Amino acid sequence: MKKLRIGLFGFGVVGTGLYDVIHKTKGIHAKIVKICVKHRDKARPIPMDFFTFDKNDILNDDSLDVVVELIDNADEAFDIVSAAMKKGKAVVSANKRMIAENFHELYELQKKHNAPFLYEASACGSIPIIRNLEEYYDNDLLTSLEGICNGTTNYILTKTSEEKISYADALKGAQQSGFAESDPTLDVKAFDAKFKLTILLTHTFGIFVKHNEIFNFGIQNLSVEDSTFAKEKGVRIKLIAHTFSANGKILAYVMPKFIHKGDMFYDVRNEFNAVQLEASFSDKQFFYGKGAGSHPTASAVLSDLAALMYDYHYEYKKYNQRLESNNKANGTTFTNDQLLNVYLRYSDEKLLKDLQFAEIDQQYFSHNFKYVIGKVSVAKLLEHKLNDRDDVFVVRY
Repeated sequence: MKKLRIGLFGFGVVGTGLYDVIHKTKGIHAKIVKICVKHRDKARPIPMDFFTFDKNDILNDDSLDVVVELIDNADEAFDIVSAAMKKGKAVVSANKRMIAENFHELYELQKKHNAPFLYEASACGSIPIIRNLEEYYDNDLLTSLEGICNGTTNYILTKTSEEKISYADALKGAQQSGFAESDPTLDVKAFDAKFKLTILLTHTFGIFVKHNEIFNFGIQNLSVEDSTFAKEKGVRIKLIAHTFSANGKILAYVMPKFIHKGDMFYDVRNEFNAVQLEASFSDKQFFYGKGAGSHPTASAVLSDLAALMYDYHYEYKKYNQRLESNNKANGTTFTNDQLLNVYLRYSDEKLLKDLQFAEIDQQYFSHNFKYVIGKVSVAKLLEHKLNDRDDVFVVRY
């Protein structure tokens, strides 16, 4: 069992949480030796002897065998992670955007430099979903993964549904609670959940898909009318990331969904996350845990450090099996040519025409509220960039 000497990048919410849990956890033979941060004048709870402001003080230190990257900037994070792996250092990261934007290149760097790269904390907070997909489900035939992968949006939707407060007030509450950033765009427009789904897609089905090929629609346009519609139907709205396999094709998307009482996602509240897997042999299994916060995320980083003590690394078994069997691992089986049944609130009749619904089951319109329920292609939803509009709301029905 190795003793790990760690160089840490970032000492924000998760970084301070990691420092705390390492020092409170018995059995983890790991020590944070040096911490690289940006701001020299910021007050910090530990001695300044730990800190440096030059990334090379960590990257060029041969006594450090693990780099933990916990910064916000995705481009800077990629520079740090790739430089560390090129030097043969093991790397742990929680940066889902950085990974999603550079996933295949990061995979190749691991192979070329024999450098383990672990990122459990990038997907669903404290839920150990990546390791389970890699190890427990390596031979079971997975057919579906869906989950609540963003604690901020789930907190907002809980408040709008259960406490009947407005979206704006719920967002403000999420920001005051520390779940949402001052600029919540990545969360509420479902980019954060899409980055996570991009990562989970590879570990679920063994394909690399570019994140901009995946449709995402968030909750930023949620209106009182949408909430009232859901209440009248006896359902709750949850932001769901979903990927599934059907007829030899794989689909993935992130969008709100009407959840009925009795569904496992119905009672997932506030900042909690949940993931449901469906497989040919083990049927459905459900994972539940905190998806935001200092210690929950730090616990996932800690689990990766514990794994590195035993020389663990991801094997990407499904990807390699796909390469061996048909040489079609690089997204060739991914499609957006799939019909979904949706509720669409809209104002512009041209949009309805452009989306080319395959069929419409219900249609309602009044002076200030129009919606249709019917089947539409995911490709059409992606093509018309609904997330850039402020006059629509779409929900998986």
